Amino acid sequence: MASLFDWIAAARPKTLGAAIAPVAVGCALADKISGKLDWTLALCTLGSCGALQIATNFFNDALDSLKGADTQARIGPRRITASGAASAKAVNIAAWLMLVVATLLALPLFEARGLPILFIGLPSLYFCFGYTGGPVPLAYRGLGELFVILFFGLVAVTGTAFVQTGEWYEAAVVAGFQIGCLSTVLIAINNLRDVEEDRQTGKKTLAVRFGVVFARAEIAALILAAHAVGFYWVDQDWERAFTLPLATLPIGLFVAWRVIVEPPSRGHNRLLAMSGAQLLAFAALMCWGIVNAKDVMP
Repeated sequence: MASLFDWIAAARPKTLGAAIAPVAVGCALADKISGKLDWTLALCTLGSCGALQIATNFFNDALDSLKGADTQARIGPRRITASGAASAKAVNIAAWLMLVVATLLALPLFEARGLPILFIGLPSLYFCFGYTGGPVPLAYRGLGELFVILFFGLVAVTGTAFVQTGEWYEAAVVAGFQIGCLSTVLIAINNLRDVEEDRQTGKKTLAVRFGVVFARAEIAALILAAHAVGFYWVDQDWERAFTLPLATLPIGLFVAWRVIVEPPSRGHNRLLAMSGAQLLAFAALMCWGIVNAKDVMP
């Protein structure tokens, strides 16, 4: 029987920054632009996004095992299903329960903002499963990166700001792209680390489709793009939203350098943790820069 530690590991805590960061940034933008922040809605948004992230990870754990994508050659962290610690049925049930939690926490958001939350929420619920399962599993078609940028970047940040204010902001789109890029680094490192196993099992990630050189360039490009787009904040006279997150760039450059010089191996698990730390630090510094900007953005 799986232990509590096994279940916590299956939730993949190193990746949960992808749920925390966009909500934090979206709330900071809403607070600065509108001058108000509803903490109940903020906590419900955070809890719902976190539950969606964990559900995605549970589905991925169970369905990858059933599809034969997790083998004895795996060099990534231990998977709860493939290791035999829990059955695929139990992990799938846990995933569906997390979707129920995400839905219940989203009810106050729907009550506050109506149908737009439904239009955001239903695709989000489906793609937690559809990332690995369904007729067109995104992770098996090389669409995983697009999913992360879209749902854990653009949708999460703009949606969070909308929940707070009832408005859609250009600034939230820019911030969402930045957060989405750094969140996508996590999955790109995963795919680079597992490229040989994925190639053998027919999981056609971008790393499998285009090779290791492409995957390394992709990681470096995502890190640089997240910072380069920050010049938008300078143009809007919110310089701190650009300059403060630059403090995390050395971490990103170190990760980019290591994935270039180091062959795919267990060492990439350490780089994954570093990228998760960079994402959270980047988001925290961006929030600080936004909240302490001199003027409200026009």
